[in-house]
Amino acid sequence: QVQLVESGGGLVQPGESLRLSCAASGRLFRISNMGWYRQAPGKQRELLAAITSDGTPDYVDSVKGRFTISRDNAKNMMYLQMNSLRPEDTAVYYCNSVPYRQSFSSWGQGTQVTVSS
Repeated sequence: QVQLVESGGGLVQPGESLRLSCAASGRLFRISNMGWYRQAPGKQRELLAAITSDGTPDYVDSVKGRFTISRDNAKNMMYLQMNSLRPEDTAVYYCNSVPYRQSFSSWGQGTQVTVSS
């Protein structure tokens, strides 16, 4: 399995920005489609943004134009730049394969993002 570690979350005010990082172990990361997911309290985990192994991104409508997903295969890293954050973006953010496959990696601890004034 690939080990995934998310970081970069925090408490910010509406309209501010955060950059999340996902550090991955192993060679599988470089050939895998990846994504950022989030889970808000009382809600199901949802996929926000995906990126193919060669860097083509895709987003759900709720974050399109505000979030940017990127990856650096040489460093086994993936990122999520989040701008114009809103209170409804408050959640725990996770990275993992797209589609999710337990054989690729189990869910990590995620990183908490809280948007509040």
